Parts: sequence; C-alpha cells; structure tokens
Amino acid sequence: MDISEIFENNRAWVTKKLNLDPNYFENLSQGQKPDVLYIGCSDSRVTAEELMGVAPGDAFVHRNIANMVPNTDLSSMSVIDYAVSHLEVEMIVVCGHYYCGGVKAAMESSDLGILNPWLRNIRDVYRLHDKELNAIENEEERYKRLVELNVQEQCINVIKTAAVQKANKKRNIAVHGWVFDIHSGKLIDLEIDFEKILDEIMEIYKLG
Repeated sequence: MDISEIFENNRAWVTKKLNLDPNYFENLSQGQKPDVLYIGCSDSRVTAEELMGVAPGDAFVHRNIANMVPNTDLSSMSVIDYAVSHLEVEMIVVCGHYYCGGVKAAMESSDLGILNPWLRNIRDVYRLHDKELNAIENEEERYKRLVELNVQEQCINVIKTAAVQKANKKRNIAVHGWVFDIHSGKLIDLEIDFEKILDEIMEIYKLG
C-alpha cells in the first residue's frame, strides 16, 4: 500500500463523517466514556471495532500478540488499571481468534528469539491443560482448543489483577471470553464458568 493512499483514505473518511454529522469530530474530542475494555490479538485480520460493530469511543482497546494478559506486562496492566479505575468500564472482554499465529508458534519447539518469553505464557497454558489437549488427536482441533483455553486463562489473569478486584468491591465488572472465527466471521462467546474455576484458586490471589 502506498502511504499517500492512506492519507487519501483519511480525507475521504473525514468528509464522509462530516457529511453525516458536521459536529462529529468536535463531539469526539470532548472525551471518551467507553463501556467495554477489549483485549485482543494484534493480528491484522482481527479489528476490534469492526468485528463488534461499534463506533469510535465505544470501546477501549488493547492488542498484543495472542491477546495475552501477563501480570509482568506493564502495558496490559496499565491499560486494565486505566480502563477500570479512570474510565470505569463495566465490561472486560478477552477475545482470541482461531488460527492465531502466536498460539501456533507456542505449540512448536522452535527458538523464536525475543518472542520466546512472550510465547512461554501460552506454553504455560498448554502445561496447565496438557491432559485435555493431548487427548485431542486432531492437530487442528487441538490448536483451536488451545486458542480457547488461552482466552480462558487470560480472563482469569484479568480477574486476578488488583485493579479489577478493587473495582469489584464497588461495582460488578463483567468479564467475558470470546473467540473470533475467521472462517465464518462470527464471534463466539465461550460462556466460561468463572465462578467454578475461581472457587478453587481465588483464595490464593484475593487481595485484602
């Protein structure tokens, strides 16, 4: 893509928005009050606002390789803290997608240099669920299931953060795990039973 094409697209977009609402950008500049924090993958095929059908200002978005929420990652921890403590979002979504390159790489034994410590987080998810995953004979189905389990574990990481725990003392923040199916274009709610999963571990992570 030629860079000039990007700026031409931008000019066309501005014109389109102003034709619909002359005050569009003036109103947009007044601030943001999104209801949802969306944590997704950096994959260029998976665009948060488009797949949810929401407008600018509706979702606070954080994306990284394989939609991870490691407690050592200052970027994701800062985003969650800001979204929960300052923007006061009511819902947090972790959205993975089938045929995720990050998850695929984590399933292989290749040395990927700087990516190794990041992908190790996904390999840890595999270790936690190795019995279930190893029982799946079909490699593609095992791959897809790891995508789902990775979303589940990242949702749990979200719930374990201090920011979410503190906020939940004042209001209930809903956490959801989704998967985007690139083949169909559909969003899938994994309907994770967090209460059941957290019942056995939250005593360890609960803050006073």
